[in-house]
Amino acid sequence: MPRRALITGITGQDGSYLAELLLANGYEVVGMLRRSSTVNFERIAHIQDQLTLVPGDVLDEVSMLEILREHRPQEVYNLAAQSFVKTSWSQPVLTGDVTAMGVTRILDAIRLTDPETRFYQASSSEMFGKVQEVPQRETTSFYPRSPYGVAKVYGHWITVNYRESYDMHASSGILFNHESPRRGMEFLPRKVSYGVARIKAGLDSELPLGNLDAKRDWGFAGDYVRAMWTMAQQDEPSDYVVATGETHSVRELCEVAFERAGLDMERHVRIDEQFMRPAEVDLLVGDASKAREKLGWKTEVSFEELVQMMVDADIDLVRSRVR
Repeated sequence: MPRRALITGITGQDGSYLAELLLANGYEVVGMLRRSSTVNFERIAHIQDQLTLVPGDVLDEVSMLEILREHRPQEVYNLAAQSFVKTSWSQPVLTGDVTAMGVTRILDAIRLTDPETRFYQASSSEMFGKVQEVPQRETTSFYPRSPYGVAKVYGHWITVNYRESYDMHASSGILFNHESPRRGMEFLPRKVSYGVARIKAGLDSELPLGNLDAKRDWGFAGDYVRAMWTMAQQDEPSDYVVATGETHSVRELCEVAFERAGLDMERHVRIDEQFMRPAEVDLLVGDASKAREKLGWKTEVSFEELVQMMVDADIDLVRSRVR
């Protein structure tokens, strides 16, 4: 019998890439959709007929119990979250309920239905926030600088707690920033690639941004979902930093993006104070040595290739929309 996996947040960037990976490995894939009058299937439209999509919500433990009892997945990947850092400042309570308490509801539902189910929690480099050491590794202390980061710390530690209290196979991937052409427009790299594409098409003349000196460890989402799946295949659960080990500034990101489109960034980028964070995180760069040694994981797409891929895709997207 093929293995069956449940993915929460399947319509997101990571959910779509993970679903593709699981299908390629012969899985039956169940995707949980939050009850809503409008659901965006754009990222999974090409594989939708191969998926079993079910309604559910991490705010409602009963719905989680019903899904687990009906479909009996051997693996559960929790990618559902209120994942926009900026939004977490205006909706801190909702962010905590979804991104923090939602993890507890899933873990408890697994405990009550089948504690042998393997669980993956999407932790985040935003947990490090005001970094205590560079680079950041699994043993680095957390110092989150946003309601989102705080909620992710809770989700991370409740996963550890259930693993140690109930002997559950529950692992967390502390993923650093990972992007792709499927990234939401709310995230900076996609905002840049799409903004460049619109400028290239003559639809806009400038791109407003915040702190150009902020630095991040950016990788390709397709590489990162391989790490998620590999964690769930290990004999023993654990936590892993997943990162490229390289850091690049927003300015570098813009330089590569505008150069790909044959444009001069200095003529188009405008600093706008509204995009400055109330509390900026420091230098985020991950040490993925443990993932490389224990999981055999490594990145395949470079920073430059990632940015160029995103710009090319958005140029094609903008062209298709203005025809």
